[in-house]
Amino acid sequence: MKKHVEIGYRIAYASGEFAHLADIILYHHEWWNGQGYPQGLKEDEIPLLSRIISILDAFDVMTHQQPYKPAKTINEALHELCLKAGTQFDPTLVPIFIKMMTNKSLSFGNLWCKRD
Repeated sequence: MKKHVEIGYRIAYASGEFAHLADIILYHHEWWNGQGYPQGLKEDEIPLLSRIISILDAFDVMTHQQPYKPAKTINEALHELCLKAGTQFDPTLVPIFIKMMTNKSLSFGNLWCKRD
């Protein structure tokens, strides 16, 4: 499973047309805290577009049925993103994404970011 980022990188790089996106694809499973893959990059070492795609990809996976788990509601997925802001996801980008998704101003005390 973890090899898909390297495979995506090689495909994009070899395509010519998408070569400029190869690094973005390679690093989209890096975690803000450095515990992601493939290289264990952290914080601003991770390209901005990779950090954005990481949030989008996670939200998409969470809100769609998977063979191994049922889909979450949008509210559940937004809450999950909040819980992982600062560990898996860039803590400055998660509130921006939630604001875009809800078209509301965000505080970390709202429904999605309530700490259990």
